[in-house]
Amino acid sequence: MSAAIEAVVMPKWGLAMQEGMLAAWLVEEGETIAKGQEIAEIETSKIANVFESPAAGLLRRRVAAAGETLPVGALLAVLAPESVSEAEIDRFVADFRERFAAALASGATEAAPEPRTVEAGGRRIRYLEVGAGEGPPVVFVHGFGGDLSSWTLNQEALAAAHRTLALDLPGHGGSDKALATGSLEELAAAVAAFLEALAIPRAHLVGHSLGGAVAMRLALDRPAAVASLTLVAPAGFGAEIESGYLEGFLREKRARKLRPVLEMLVRDPAGISREMVEEVLRYKRLDGVPEALSRIVEACFAGGRQRIDLRPRIGELPMPVQLLWGREDRILPVRHAEGLPETVTVTILEDCGHLAHMEKAAECNAAIARILTRA
Repeated sequence: MSAAIEAVVMPKWGLAMQEGMLAAWLVEEGETIAKGQEIAEIETSKIANVFESPAAGLLRRRVAAAGETLPVGALLAVLAPESVSEAEIDRFVADFRERFAAALASGATEAAPEPRTVEAGGRRIRYLEVGAGEGPPVVFVHGFGGDLSSWTLNQEALAAAHRTLALDLPGHGGSDKALATGSLEELAAAVAAFLEALAIPRAHLVGHSLGGAVAMRLALDRPAAVASLTLVAPAGFGAEIESGYLEGFLREKRARKLRPVLEMLVRDPAGISREMVEEVLRYKRLDGVPEALSRIVEACFAGGRQRIDLRPRIGELPMPVQLLWGREDRILPVRHAEGLPETVTVTILEDCGHLAHMEKAAECNAAIARILTRA
């Protein structure tokens, strides 16, 4: 087998990804491609995104066809110089497929970590823990209607050097669904109880949207328990919110009508995968979910306006604080990040909507890693 031949395989985007669908090729056979060039569109259970080539070279063969769903690590294409014969490429492809099939059959491929549950404050809270390291762990708090898998593109990257935990807020995912009021205070108290149940005296908090407001509320209530605070497009920094998104998320029960609602979350509507739409529909059918979501909306976003107002208090926080916001956020406008104290680091991400941590995962992960070193 020629050492000049290089395999391009189905990437692993996050802890939960086991397979992906090759939605479209963006390059043709015979084309010379650069490392980092966008070569394909891949759809996962969480988001559809472009795949950047891991290497430079001549694209000799597209092995996988558009529309195919393949496991992580499966062969997509072959790069090789013109000097490599077609027969050599045939042998390379056949050998790769044989070895990959054997690895799948033997269970040698890496399994995704499994979530666990803990009793905290009288509730069952589901969480996923990955990684290890000295110092306070990184705790991820998702937004309205999300769950711990919202951080699938972020948790693994941070877990390389840190203990990380992503939890399901009450009313979401695999946690208990009952909520007394759905208020920010109730949700923040649930996260505090979760940390206490796992004997975590201090943590780096990373929160998105409603989860950002929850994380900041906890930081205000218990500043000694928070080592740093990363808020991704957080609620609570202005009155405006896209009420059509909230209403549609609560109301729609069919994929055809829910899809345009979820597409508000991202800059490129193609980023919302079919599986993501179906996953949200399955979640909304669970007992107690409609009631929990309605309580949160009534407590935090009644009348299509934010009832949360954390902005005046951000200057009180003693720990390092940063905001990450997509320039084209259609749910919570980016102008909410303007005029904050100089002690708060603000990063505006271009070509990005409300799901900045997914649409611009690499940039967000780098920013989170930087703030961890300041704490």
